[in-house]
Amino acid sequence: MNSIVGNIGNASQLRSDAGPMMDPFGRAVTYLRVSVTDRCDFRCTYCMAEHMTFLPKKDLLTLEELNRLCSAFITKGVRKIRLTGGEPLVRKNIMFLVRELGKQVQDGALDELTLTTNGSQLARYADELYDCGVRRINVSLDTLDPDKFRTITRWGDFTKVMEGIDAAQKAGLKIKLNAVALKDFNETEIPDLMRFAHRRGMDLTVIETMPMGEIEEDRTDQYLPLSQLRADLERQFTLTDTAYQTGGPARYVEVAETGGRLGFITPMTHNFCESCNRVRLTCTGTLYMCLGQNDAADLRTALRATEDDALLHAAIDEAITRKPKGHDFIIDRTHNRPAVARHMSVTGG
Repeated sequence: MNSIVGNIGNASQLRSDAGPMMDPFGRAVTYLRVSVTDRCDFRCTYCMAEHMTFLPKKDLLTLEELNRLCSAFITKGVRKIRLTGGEPLVRKNIMFLVRELGKQVQDGALDELTLTTNGSQLARYADELYDCGVRRINVSLDTLDPDKFRTITRWGDFTKVMEGIDAAQKAGLKIKLNAVALKDFNETEIPDLMRFAHRRGMDLTVIETMPMGEIEEDRTDQYLPLSQLRADLERQFTLTDTAYQTGGPARYVEVAETGGRLGFITPMTHNFCESCNRVRLTCTGTLYMCLGQNDAADLRTALRATEDDALLHAAIDEAITRKPKGHDFIIDRTHNRPAVARHMSVTGG
């Protein structure tokens, strides 16, 4: 990781105006994903090991520091922030950060504040999320079979997640379901997941498994190309490509038989890098300019060096100059090792 300390002397040469930030390939960086914790109350088999070693709590930025970092990005042109984890709603006092960022939505400085969650805490927080200005969330759900749900999450309670989805919809939150497509696990369930989502007015997005972090499972056994899944679905459904976008990497189709939308996120078979507008901030203040690369920037040093934000803005600018054109994801069938050593929960999904 390049340290910003070595670039402090250049701070006066780097701009700290109100963006938009442009990367070396002319892409405006307007979307920040913030992993507020690497901890989760599930242990999904494709995401993390069952017996994880999480970051020491002393290494985490405070919620006030995360708010300051997010505000710096907003000042520099970020218009959308997504809070992720781990499971963001298990972070103690997380609603403080949600409420503070919600004020930026209310003031017009931020277009949207969203959240990705496993749904386990939604029954508790749905009303408050809506009150804070959140209008749209993603819920991860890979199966509708309670027994298989317990198998894939190891610790998850399917009934609790369903109660969370009910509470979120009742509160007025618009939900998109995310399902990781896993060979020999849920590939035949995708039609039922899609019907379930569309019947309740929710979009569904299917995602290829990504080679991040050491897990007990063999990803070569899990990997299901979405090109194959789409071909299978087209035997039952009429799928029409659409230009619909939410600001993320999904490509959407309209499903004639259900009247709903289905998204495909394909980091392996067709990467989505050409339109990437995102950077990812971890709960320790590390900025990853690409999900699938290890290059990163230390923003914590600049954040804590001074209460003035000029140095922090300079650190952000320097990092954006290193945003790569694309990721290098590959399923390593020879050595069975991840393309990126860190787990998804460290970076944020």
